[in-house]
Amino acid sequence: MMGFTLTAPARTLFGEGCRAGAVAEISDLAPGVLLIRGRSVAWVDDLEHDLRAAGCTVETVFSAGEPDIETVRAGVRAARARDVGCVVAVGGGATIDLGKAISGLAPSDGDVMDHLGLGAARAGPMSTPLPFVAIPTTAGTGAEATRNAVIGVPDRQLKISLRDPRLVARLAIVDPELTHDAPRSVTLATGLDAITQLIESYLSCRANPVTDALCQATLPSAIAALARVMEAEDPDARACLSKASYLSGLALANAGLGVVHGLASVIGARGGAHGAICGRLLAGALVVNRAAMGAQDRGRARIDEINGLLLSTLDRGGSSQDGPRALTRFVDHHGLPTLSDFGVPEDDDMQVATAAATASSTQANPVALDVEEIRSILRQTR
Repeated sequence: MMGFTLTAPARTLFGEGCRAGAVAEISDLAPGVLLIRGRSVAWVDDLEHDLRAAGCTVETVFSAGEPDIETVRAGVRAARARDVGCVVAVGGGATIDLGKAISGLAPSDGDVMDHLGLGAARAGPMSTPLPFVAIPTTAGTGAEATRNAVIGVPDRQLKISLRDPRLVARLAIVDPELTHDAPRSVTLATGLDAITQLIESYLSCRANPVTDALCQATLPSAIAALARVMEAEDPDARACLSKASYLSGLALANAGLGVVHGLASVIGARGGAHGAICGRLLAGALVVNRAAMGAQDRGRARIDEINGLLLSTLDRGGSSQDGPRALTRFVDHHGLPTLSDFGVPEDDDMQVATAAATASSTQANPVALDVEEIRSILRQTR
């Protein structure tokens, strides 16, 4: 029988209104809190006020955009200066990644760069992280359930993942109400991110019975929910997407991803929303992966299953012929940016494909792809 391990948050609260228990849960962890937050969700002001009223000291760090080396350094300095006992991140995936990185690196010796293993340098050991609480306000990355934090290295045009099973949240509080009325562009990009993560985890060469069960049970409703909420605000669809995001994080943390995320790690260093990049590349990756598989390959049957699901859910007019075309028409209809919008001219395709071939996510792709096959995903996406 196939063996596997399972990594997940120690405790998860899920449901509309469950954020009401956040203050009691956090104050039980430590009296000194480093709060990592964005500025778009007003409820965080209430959380900060209520934590102080409960007797906690709170040091606030504002998150803006995806974390880079300097942002993480600043957060680590703030945590060390106040000698905080736990880190709480409230926001989208980038904010949660920043919180994870700070929770792991604040107790560790040395500089942030010492722990990333860039180039020939070996990543230095990380000390036991501070207790970490993740409260997502978007439904897409599943960062509240994963064990890595993506950090940008601008001077090298790279994104590096700080990885350690101990980075998984001590507590995840997933309240779908915090995602209500998110902008359509954010809803589309984050929803596509969750769907791509579920699909790639299901197809992954590292998939296991637990991740298979999560993905199979979640994908149909997630695709349908994204289609519904793009037409009109729908609380039930929002809740479904929040669940899909969380479960996609569990799936990728335990099965890995694939070439879509390998490409996204390269393209994302040039700018653009990660989920939007994944959603734009997914159709081409399904086509290329299927063509690269033998007729009896286990993954081919799974891709056919995914393609059928995309076609039946997204092709309301009955004119798309297959799942990848239905997905492409769906994202085009809702104004998803193109590769050119992400700063990837056609002349750069070979460079991007070459870098993506060695990306960590690509190693879990269901079939090994050469650089030309990866390049063909970009060609099909244009």
